[in-house]
Amino acid sequence: MIASGICGSDIMEWYRTKKGPRVLGHEIAGEIAASNSAQFKAGQRVFVSHHVPCGQCKYCLAGNETACETLHKGNYDPGGFSEYIRVPALNVGSGTYLLPENVSYEAGTIIEPLACVLRGQKVIGIKAGQTVLVLGSGFSGLLNIKAAKLSGAKVIATDVNEFKLKQARLWGADQVINAKETPSVKADRVIICTVAPPAAEQAFKCIDRKGVILFFAIPEGKIEVPSEDFWRNEITITASYGAAPADLEGSLDLIKSGRIAVRQLITNEFPLTEIQQAFDLMISGRESIKVIIKP
Repeated sequence: MIASGICGSDIMEWYRTKKGPRVLGHEIAGEIAASNSAQFKAGQRVFVSHHVPCGQCKYCLAGNETACETLHKGNYDPGGFSEYIRVPALNVGSGTYLLPENVSYEAGTIIEPLACVLRGQKVIGIKAGQTVLVLGSGFSGLLNIKAAKLSGAKVIATDVNEFKLKQARLWGADQVINAKETPSVKADRVIICTVAPPAAEQAFKCIDRKGVILFFAIPEGKIEVPSEDFWRNEITITASYGAAPADLEGSLDLIKSGRIAVRQLITNEFPLTEIQQAFDLMISGRESIKVIIKP
């Protein structure tokens, strides 16, 4: 293991505690120490996906790989926040990608989260001419801003943190709004990239008729839906989970080509011995975007 990013899901206590005890870390890049596969050899630089679909079930055959039971159950052993991991044969065959020379290990940790963004935006059909409202301008919010701009959409971004609002401007948002005030806009697509409960309420106030709300981040507890607006305005509410192989390939291509300069998102790096400090920084929400561990 050379680098492993801390994902937003790693700090969602209600989500992670039921999985424990477990070594976390799934946004990884490293060097092959030993290989039992003819496809790869020791010394090669790789990104490895922790979730890989079977490719044969009804979900996979319908293009819904992220609903595949194999994808949901698979992982490597133990997890990215360790010095070494063992990669199952399925993940070697279908989820391991060589890193191009111009893609650093650090940039390689962003292949998976960017792929999740591409998957989510594919689910809600973002295209040129639409107005997209991104609620939350942290790491995933910034990736969603950039991806939506590449699709030709107008992007409005919110956050309560001025540092992150500044980052949203730098990453291409056409307009930024402090989330303490409900944006007076009507968007074709709303992408929720924060677990703050008020974001869901704002999303329903800002979605246009026939619009789509994507819960990219999921708040703890119940989500209240204004039933009359939902019905009369024909609103669609959906979520996205994970990424399929095609999304990972698309993500790697965007990073390799430099169309998304992901290395700029990495604001902090910690050794494995200081992982508690790294998690504390992530949880605090201070002036950081992406925090990675360097085992």
